[in-house]
Amino acid sequence: MSVPAVATQPSGAGPVERPPIINEFSMVVATVNGSGSQTSNMAILRALFRMGIPVGGKNLFPSNIQGLPTWFTIRASVHGFTARRERSELLVAMNPATFAEDLAGLSPGGVCFYNDAITAPRTRDDLTYYPVPVEELLRQLNPSKQLRDYVANMAYVGVVAQVLGIDLAEVRGALATHFHGKEKAVDSNMRMVEAAASWARQNLVKRDPFVVQRDQQTVNKIMIDGNTAAALGALYGGVGVVGWYPITPASSLAEAIQEYAPSLRTDPVTGKLTVAIVQAEDEIAGAGIAVGAGWMGARSMTSTSGPGLSLMAEYVGLAFFVEVPVVIWDVQRMGPGTGMPTRTSQGDILFARFMGHGDTKHPLLFPASPTECFEFGWKAFDIAERLQTPVFVLSDLDIGMNLWMTDPLAYPDKPMDRGKVLNDEDLERVGEFARYRDVDGDGIGYRTLPGSKNAMGVWFARGTSHNEKGVYSERPDDWSKNMDRIWRKLETGRKLMPPPVIERAPNGQAEIGLIAYGSTDPAILEGRERLAAQGIATDYLRLRAVPFSPEVEAFIRGHHRTYVIEMNTDGQMRQLLQLEVPDQAAKLRSLTINSGLPMSARWVTEALLAVEEG
Repeated sequence: MSVPAVATQPSGAGPVERPPIINEFSMVVATVNGSGSQTSNMAILRALFRMGIPVGGKNLFPSNIQGLPTWFTIRASVHGFTARRERSELLVAMNPATFAEDLAGLSPGGVCFYNDAITAPRTRDDLTYYPVPVEELLRQLNPSKQLRDYVANMAYVGVVAQVLGIDLAEVRGALATHFHGKEKAVDSNMRMVEAAASWARQNLVKRDPFVVQRDQQTVNKIMIDGNTAAALGALYGGVGVVGWYPITPASSLAEAIQEYAPSLRTDPVTGKLTVAIVQAEDEIAGAGIAVGAGWMGARSMTSTSGPGLSLMAEYVGLAFFVEVPVVIWDVQRMGPGTGMPTRTSQGDILFARFMGHGDTKHPLLFPASPTECFEFGWKAFDIAERLQTPVFVLSDLDIGMNLWMTDPLAYPDKPMDRGKVLNDEDLERVGEFARYRDVDGDGIGYRTLPGSKNAMGVWFARGTSHNEKGVYSERPDDWSKNMDRIWRKLETGRKLMPPPVIERAPNGQAEIGLIAYGSTDPAILEGRERLAAQGIATDYLRLRAVPFSPEVEAFIRGHHRTYVIEMNTDGQMRQLLQLEVPDQAAKLRSLTINSGLPMSARWVTEALLAVEEG
């Protein structure tokens, strides 16, 4: 790589010479929401990925439309770690309002790239400083007024690329991906990137140790956000109706279905879409559309977040009791109330599990990557239709809206499972039909769909008490028989749910077990390595579903103590596990954090050590 020339330094000794640190750093870009910086950040992230370097990106943005501070973190790791780091070595400071705070948060010996229009004092002499002459470059290139603010951010892309050694050809490739190959947009941004890199090459001397070099670790990997992956999974899984209402951070899931449906789900004969996507007037109507479509026999779904979930409770309870299959994606955010719409959380576990008044329990799926978002995108329909019940997929903002490095999406490996559905010929063959009768002993009745020509298959879908034929009844024995059957059906569901992923300590003798789920997985994996380096061996079980499979109970019983690690305040998953194995309740210890930020390996390590040593 070419060696840029000279960092501007404040008075003082400055950083000492250090050996090169290759492909190992965390960078935070501090900008203003609505300034178009996301394009610049994606350019850096994707360029590093295209160079074969394992990376992860987290967008920490406010819930207003424009004007408040926003931060984007990029982590590169030669070891393949992608969890959020609590401190960064590199800072791109483009927001004067947060400059002092951002500077204070840098690790000792770090690097600060800064807009040279920022006049705040550079108070730390243990850092390397590189100016970014944004206004000078804008005068030189003179972009149109409409593009000026957006192109301005590309200045830091060029300087960062030159100082760290990021290949500009890969930056161009990243921009081509972002702009879907539109050369005019790519060229207008690359002009600024190249001008800034040229300026840095002529005016800066590299004094920091951080460099990037090509690697091979992203071969057979992709970068995608979980909401897009979930949308593709639903489309490949045969979704027929989507009823939804916009809400952060779930909106982009339904929007991705709209985007990809024309290319994936257009009938070649009629030219019409084979999926109906309906933006409703609110979340209540969105749930109603999905439940109604599920009753009609369509594979149906809705997507929402916590506040929308609250509004859907009545329809979900109805679908549970009438036994209508429907899939509900909950991309979790911080609650209660409006909470923090643009921060991540795992706070809806108990609500989703028991949503609805009376005795209700719903199957839950927990994807831990965009790859699993795709898998559960189609698999949730199979489970919902086999069990004839609402199925929740609990993602969160971190997986849903951030780009993750992940395994390629795998095409469904089996035909669709439509469950126990009788057509007219089936009805003639069986000779009798009772919608809620347990014929097979698994608690699951047979259903018919509207439009059946055989009158034998007619049944009334009611939310009131009914007997096995769906006829209104307030007889205590009818009620008890029906609820016992539903509970038996839910037990059958244990066999249908994805099993947990278990990783054992190398010596196979760990006394400590860790249980986690969802987007915390990268932090747990890295945290285990940190703990192992301090002589603490752990086994790790990653939950993928509720109800729990037998492996979960065996894991808990097989350890002296088990820590349930999650992002909520009251240890919601631990509570579910204590209900599952009450005699083991005292062995289950809760480690929770609920800050709205993605979990870090440092927190996992320190939180567990604090309990172990306390």
